[in-house]
Amino acid sequence: MAALPQWMLHSGNQIDGDRWLVEFKTYEEYLDFLVTPTDLKNLRSTHIAQTIAELGYRSAGETLTREQFNTRRERVVEMFNPTRKSHVLCAGRHPDFENVVLQELGTRERANRVGLLATIIFVRALTPAGHEVSGYVDYAHRLNTEDWMPFFQGKKRLWPRPNDLGYYHWRAGISRSNHSPNFKVIIDPERGLLFQNKYDRKVVCVDPSRAPGQNTTREVLKTNDYKQFVVYDHVVRRRS
Repeated sequence: MAALPQWMLHSGNQIDGDRWLVEFKTYEEYLDFLVTPTDLKNLRSTHIAQTIAELGYRSAGETLTREQFNTRRERVVEMFNPTRKSHVLCAGRHPDFENVVLQELGTRERANRVGLLATIIFVRALTPAGHEVSGYVDYAHRLNTEDWMPFFQGKKRLWPRPNDLGYYHWRAGISRSNHSPNFKVIIDPERGLLFQNKYDRKVVCVDPSRAPGQNTTREVLKTNDYKQFVVYDHVVRRRS
């Protein structure tokens, strides 16, 4: 059995560690869990005991803020019991892909749809006339703005567009860079092209000679369908 991708390990560890939060329906129930019988006896006030717990005095580890609790609890629920229509998986209807690109994109589809993962795809391909076109694609954004069933049915290829994160048409000399709902484009004088995630503000570096960044992995896919196909998987850490 093939080893799990690093993004799956990071995401899975976080989700598994937060699954216990589902036991609490509200933030107040979570705080009550942290309150001890001794607290109630000495303080004689549930509200004061909850406040002390919220400040972190009744937890051996991290005490979550209300926003952290709601965000992390929601992510666990969405991961294991997705309810929104936008989370219906296109790849789920075609599970046995022989094409490595479809396999890898299908594996990442759900995590990108629910916001656990923000994948950037670098594509180099040739037009029918033999001209090279390349670009950086915000996978989650594309999933939310177009029908991916033709892609996973093998009827359509992923193609870089001028409105993607990055786009370059070599023959025409056209170069574009655009912000997306998930990433901000940054041009750094030393590291070159960077993409900053808008949710956790972590930076993805696409220079292959450098580390891709915190909570980010880089994987090159071997395929004959494209001149080059690289996926940058960024595990999103929501800001508190």
